[in-house]
Amino acid sequence: MDDPEVTAYGAQILDPGEPDDGLVLQRLRDDPVVEFIDRIDAQLADLRGLRPAPDSELLGERTRWAYYPWRRAAVAVLGPRGFRALRLDRNRNNITAREQARLGSLSIGVAGLSVGHVIAHTLAVQGLCGRIRLADFDHLELSNLNRVPATVFDLGLNKAHVAARRIAELDPYLAVDVFDAGVTADNVDAFLDGLDIVVEECDSLDMKVALRMAARERRIPVVMATSDRGRVDVERFDHEPERPILHGLLGELNVDLLSAMSTREKIPYMLRYDEAERVSPRTAASLIEIDRSLSTWPQLASDVIVGASAMAEAVRRIGLGEELKSGRCRIDMGWALDQLDEVETAEHRPAPDIGQGGPSAPATVDDTIVAAALRAPSGGNSQPWYIDAESTRITISVATEHSSTMDVGFRGSAVSMGAALYNIRIAAAARGMLGPVSVSEDIDGVPLRATMHFENGDDRALADLYEPMLARETNRHRGTPQPLDDQTIKLLAAAAEREGARLRLLTDHDDLSRAATIFGAADRIRYLTPQLHKEMVSELRWPRDPDPDTGIDVKSLELDASDLALLDVVRRPDVMAYLAEWNAGSALGDGMRDEVNASSALAVITVTGERLTDYARGGSAVEAVWILAQREGLAVRPLSPVFLHARNAADLNELSPGFAAELERLQSDFVRVVGTDPEESIVLTFRFTTAPPTSVPSRRSLSRVRSQRR
Repeated sequence: MDDPEVTAYGAQILDPGEPDDGLVLQRLRDDPVVEFIDRIDAQLADLRGLRPAPDSELLGERTRWAYYPWRRAAVAVLGPRGFRALRLDRNRNNITAREQARLGSLSIGVAGLSVGHVIAHTLAVQGLCGRIRLADFDHLELSNLNRVPATVFDLGLNKAHVAARRIAELDPYLAVDVFDAGVTADNVDAFLDGLDIVVEECDSLDMKVALRMAARERRIPVVMATSDRGRVDVERFDHEPERPILHGLLGELNVDLLSAMSTREKIPYMLRYDEAERVSPRTAASLIEIDRSLSTWPQLASDVIVGASAMAEAVRRIGLGEELKSGRCRIDMGWALDQLDEVETAEHRPAPDIGQGGPSAPATVDDTIVAAALRAPSGGNSQPWYIDAESTRITISVATEHSSTMDVGFRGSAVSMGAALYNIRIAAAARGMLGPVSVSEDIDGVPLRATMHFENGDDRALADLYEPMLARETNRHRGTPQPLDDQTIKLLAAAAEREGARLRLLTDHDDLSRAATIFGAADRIRYLTPQLHKEMVSELRWPRDPDPDTGIDVKSLELDASDLALLDVVRRPDVMAYLAEWNAGSALGDGMRDEVNASSALAVITVTGERLTDYARGGSAVEAVWILAQREGLAVRPLSPVFLHARNAADLNELSPGFAAELERLQSDFVRVVGTDPEESIVLTFRFTTAPPTSVPSRRSLSRVRSQRR
């Protein structure tokens, strides 16, 4: 006989009572490599033992031979009615005989046969259809065997063929159609033709959309299982023909443009549909590692099996007309097993009090001076100060309760306070109220306090900076690097010197590249250190968040849709915990690395000394340089690596106990790049570039202005 094709995936049913089939059987028996397996007597005995007893017609049904070309084997089996009755007998009465017959009339399509393989096989095992249609263009690889219940004998075969063979070996009578080119725009109509239910397990967002749109047009329900946390999606287009596809989670996406989108452009839609904030922490953390330490999404066989069970139940309900509405649920086995023990509910903690504040400054104090102080920059826009406004003076004090972990020794607060003091001087000069300033440390338990007395002083150079000071902003656009001209460099250096500080500029490509590597690594540590990550995320303000006057509006981050979608992943502490455990997450520093590399210059403000008064002096220099740089057309963004204000190993350990040694190395590397002297302290760094205006303005809080009439 002719050799069977190696791509054959269906059993050949041979009836010895039919002459043509008898000839084929004889040729097979004459072939020494074909094995015949005959256990029909045991099957007949089991059939006779069914309760209630089968009728004589069923018992008298002729047996068949099922020939499997890829096995070079023929197996004796009961006739189609007897085979189905015996094989599915132990479903009763979870599924009654009448229900089983009804389900046996269904035609089900399964698109995508990695996860879909297990689903298709489960549907076949449970007898939930009479015809199953399988579609996948891909071929089985060794890495698929962590979740696809195939064998090494199947490697290199089309996945649809592998699934079809396994189903044929389970039930040779079950009708199986194979679309081994997958579902495409050209064959989607043929794939859907005659189907009652579609199980969609495609990798491609394009095909997820196209298949649903075509199914909706034909009023065919679509179900899907996602292995992560047992997510199940049901879309009853048979009941809701106007229902938006994918639950409407794609928003206003123009599906006609989807196929032309890059993978990156599709990320926001994929994460929106996946509900990134609800993805398991391991899977979400793995997203960060794709194309780094991982080649693709991780999936586990146990999760796939849970999904297949859910799909079987969904198909059973739809097939029997039982209630099953559209929507999404999760069958999270990890969560369920956690319930074996009583879990103490986390205490609900009230939102932290951000400070007691009175109304804005009284009429006896010029409001513009208070407002100018509030325009000063601070880490995370935390505004770590209190302002006491009186008729004859204004005092600004470090508010220790608004400090953070990165505010080591209140040095960051001192820098912010120095910037606020510089703004006060500008506004006072513009109003002709400039007076002497005193700065003191450790007064009445306050780490740092500065006071300016109102007099009739004037400083035209300062006064001219009033409007530029109000316009100063943090610009987080990546921008375009443009060389700084010598005049601008001299102007900025002189501004720093007037405040008792020094400006260094890194403009050389190699220096910027080294700094980018250092800052990127430090940013990764900030993400992976639980307390630093918590504080970083707490700085972000989302639409409808409380406390709108402090923090950083997410819109001001100038993220594209893809990065904004990923923010839902990287802000999760459970995700960061896994990345830290795996010593992974190098991608967390990519944004910072790219920004530094795209800079016209990296500016570094230093002062001689390490007292808080020195840092405050440096803060005034920071504001002076920033205002002038922006006035000269530069986009400015401060950059604060984790190690910025650490002075010793103890400080670094306080910042990040698990990464203290790495931070020490990064800090030393940066000092070498900048070339600071031993007695110098780095106050702040920021990047200069050329960029469009910011999307949203900074917000300032009046809650820490304590007005006093005198």
